[in-house]
Amino acid sequence: MDNDMVERFLADGFVKIEGAVPLRVAEDCARLLWRETGYDPQDPASWKEPVVRIGGMAQGPFAAAANSPVLHEAFDLLVGERRWVPRYSLGTFPLRFPHPEDPGDAGWHIEGSYLPEGATWYHTNLRSRDRALLMLFLFSEVTREDAPTRIRVGSHLDVPPLLEPYGEAGVSGLDIAPALVEASAHRPLALATGRPGDVYLCHPFLVHSAQPHHGTRPRFMAQPPLDPAVPYELERPDGAYSPVETAIRRGLGR
Repeated sequence: MDNDMVERFLADGFVKIEGAVPLRVAEDCARLLWRETGYDPQDPASWKEPVVRIGGMAQGPFAAAANSPVLHEAFDLLVGERRWVPRYSLGTFPLRFPHPEDPGDAGWHIEGSYLPEGATWYHTNLRSRDRALLMLFLFSEVTREDAPTRIRVGSHLDVPPLLEPYGEAGVSGLDIAPALVEASAHRPLALATGRPGDVYLCHPFLVHSAQPHHGTRPRFMAQPPLDPAVPYELERPDGAYSPVETAIRRGLGR
């Protein structure tokens, strides 16, 4: 299973771990998120906006969701033992509701992770400063009609050559977005569907996008980063590269 997970991650840029969060914990998280929205789960007329964005949540269910044993094992496998920082909260919840209005936030992108002085948009660099993984935690049933995140499979391999010229300083996600869209246009599409408690662990350079909600049920999801304990390295004397580092090197043809 470990070898299979690594090979899928290297090839596709992500792995889906079904039931990574116990269902009861996922349901508790959803209940707390509903309370934050101020909406009535039983009254669609109360769902006023197409997207409700909620920041960090540190109540017990969210800490438990981030620290299931299966996720810790996967972090060790993909990032490296002692190379990641445990989370005790989850944050960045784009909660999507069925709505006639298009929220206009469906552009292809990678996630930025740090904000240089004077910058107005988050940056990333070739060593994925301040982000070990992108994670997608599902807290509701998500089918094709429920605005699942769209993923360009294998696009993490297209990104390193685009980032390399910017060096350690990196580049804003806004500035590099047109190049990302063009470089990954040939990649097949996958949808981040699943059940409450499923988690997608994604390479930080995976090109992805939101989409408008065409279904009938709200989609509850968190997309926090996994923080690194140490920076990624692309030239290790001992050759002990993590799968994330290996993928970056493959993208560079090394």
